[in-house]
This record gives sequence, C-alpha cells and structure tokens, in this order.
Amino acid sequence: MSNPIISELEKRHTVKHYDASKRISQEDLAVIYEAIRLSPSSINSQPWKFIVIESDEAKQRFHDTFANKFQFNQKHAKAASHTILFAHKVEYKREDYSKVIDADIEAGRTKAENKEQAFGAFAFVDMNTDDKGINAPWTKAQTYIALGNTMTTLARMGIDSTPMEGVDHELISELFPELEGYQCDVALAMGYNDATEDYNAALPKSRLALENILTVL
Repeated sequence: MSNPIISELEKRHTVKHYDASKRISQEDLAVIYEAIRLSPSSINSQPWKFIVIESDEAKQRFHDTFANKFQFNQKHAKAASHTILFAHKVEYKREDYSKVIDADIEAGRTKAENKEQAFGAFAFVDMNTDDKGINAPWTKAQTYIALGNTMTTLARMGIDSTPMEGVDHELISELFPELEGYQCDVALAMGYNDATEDYNAALPKSRLALENILTVL
C-alpha cells in the first residue's frame, strides 16, 4: 500500500537498544507534548498525568525503580533520550471532571449556565466506579489511548520508541512522589536506536493478516 502513514507505521518497531548520545530536540518534544495533550478520552475526562524523564537525576530515579523486577527494561532508563511515565488517576472524582467542564466553558464549548447539566456525562464514571470509589481500570484504559496516540505521533516524526508495561508501579510511586493519586503501569522510552545493537530493527515486521482480524459487515 502506497501511503505515507502506512510507510511510517511499517518502519516503526519496538527499540531494544538506544543510542545514548542522540537526543530529541526541544522543537520535536514540543510537538510530542502537544500531541499527548490532544489525545482523546471518554467524556473528555483526561484522567491522566504524564511525567517526562529528562534530567540525569530523573533518569537515575527511574533506573532505580527496576531494583526488584523487569530488569530487562532497565537499560532504557538512561540510554533513551526521554521516557514518559503514563499514569492514571486511581480515584477519578466529580471535582476532577469539574476542571474539565471549566476548561470547556473557557473554550466556549459549554455555556457557564449549563455547567451542572454538563455533569450528566459523569454517569460514565459512576458506571465504572466500585463501592470503594476506585475506577482505575477505566482511567487506565483512557491513558492507553494517549499512549497509542503518542506512539503514532513518534512514528510519523521518525522518532523511535519502546512501550514498557514491564515497570514496577509500586517503586515508581515511591520514587516519584509527583504522581500522588496516580498510578503508572506503563512507560514509553523515546529516542533513536543504536543501529549496531538494536537487533529488532533488522527483523521483518510480523502481524496477522487483515482478514484474520477485520470483518466488514
């Protein structure tokens, strides 16, 4: 298929080894961050927080979160140009959604006098909240939408990435107090691969045939 989007996605692969000497430019980072901000979510809830690992100090902290498990991902902590922690709100509440509605009002999407009416959409949150006020499975699902959006953006920009569910959310919460109230179950390493060490780059892409996964009715 001849299409630039398909070509970029065909080239994309999960990097196994980064070139630590190569950094993502600030100009490209600005585009990536805005793409994250523009990610969709159910009822526009945006129940997420993103922590960018950029400094040597932050990279060391992230490196230390692999002390107990998932050591196979530890090398990316310092070698990748940047890593983003994708975290979801464990208890998404009415006051969280109120901030979204306030932003809608400021943008002119919702009239101020209709604020209370706008809370009708919060019923989707209630449907996904247990009797202890936990709705993490629902907020986590929203965060994965942002993850996919970011990975596609990176592919289009020619920037390599490695999605990592192999992270220790307990140690991350301990070493990154900035995430209070949020839980990180997935991180995304970003940068440029080391062509001599990244064996996955040379392997052919393998996916199930379209007819095995797609049905047109």
